[in-house]
Amino acid sequence: MSRSRVRRGELPPPQETIEKLEKMVEDGNYYPAQQIYKSSSARYIAVQKYSEALDILQAGALIQLKHGQVTCGAELAVLFVETLAKGKLPYSEETLDHLRKIYQGFPKIPLPQNSGDDDDDDMQKLSEALMAAKLRVESCSSFLKAAIRWSAEFGAPKNGSPQLHDMLAEYLYSESPEPDMTKVSSHFVHGSDPKKFASTLVNFMGTCYPGEDDAAIARAVLLYLSQGNLRDANYLMDELKKQLESKQLDFPCSDLTQFIEYLLRTLERDAFPLLKILRQKYKSSIDREPLFDELLDEIAEKFYGVRRRSGLQGIFSDLFKMM
Repeated sequence: MSRSRVRRGELPPPQETIEKLEKMVEDGNYYPAQQIYKSSSARYIAVQKYSEALDILQAGALIQLKHGQVTCGAELAVLFVETLAKGKLPYSEETLDHLRKIYQGFPKIPLPQNSGDDDDDDMQKLSEALMAAKLRVESCSSFLKAAIRWSAEFGAPKNGSPQLHDMLAEYLYSESPEPDMTKVSSHFVHGSDPKKFASTLVNFMGTCYPGEDDAAIARAVLLYLSQGNLRDANYLMDELKKQLESKQLDFPCSDLTQFIEYLLRTLERDAFPLLKILRQKYKSSIDREPLFDELLDEIAEKFYGVRRRSGLQGIFSDLFKMM
């Protein structure tokens, strides 16, 4: 084979490809650049040069996101994670740093406030902003969920990297037009930052409808306890009270929060009969959300070895299922 043909068959240095494609994106040629990012990285993957492929995909994701091309950036971000899996690359702090850098590239844009007028232009702008926010959340979520699945398979804890869960919880809360607090809470519970979780709940309590604040607190504590995590459940309650006091706000006092306070004390000791009594006494409060009863069954199993009744796996299993 001639020397020139060997040269033509060789892959160029990744930095050369990255610089060429960055110029294309800077010139506004987003879609053509996207196709080349994908085809170039695929060629490196084909010869098992995973590091080079990852460099190209990360650079592509970041510059597309920088230019507001969220769909393109998210696609390359997901391909980055898929390449980690193809290369069977282990979970590490270095790789987590790369994933965090891509996450930080996803835009965070405050939603415009509805002026209350029926102006068609304002309503159109608000509608477009809501659609864009939904796209950002879906795109970032698809990337982080893929990263969580990869991390769980390649060396992180069984539920996935706590830091990645924290990132997803933060983005779901800050960028969703109407955050789903059950999803936000479930990721914080699998995360590593109960202090940030507490500040998120305090923020939510300042914006939610009446009666949602105590339910959000109960849900958060029960989710921690359903994982057998009494330490962080207690920490969350203490931190909530501390942060609310510093803002001169009252902790929500209701039958539901009273039940949670008694529950935390009960779980400190071997007192399953007392747990049964508490569930009967506060049944009307617990029944406010079907999830609460599910979580309490799980808590009884975790802390007292009581087997869950059959047919009650649905809600709890669905809650933590990775899509």
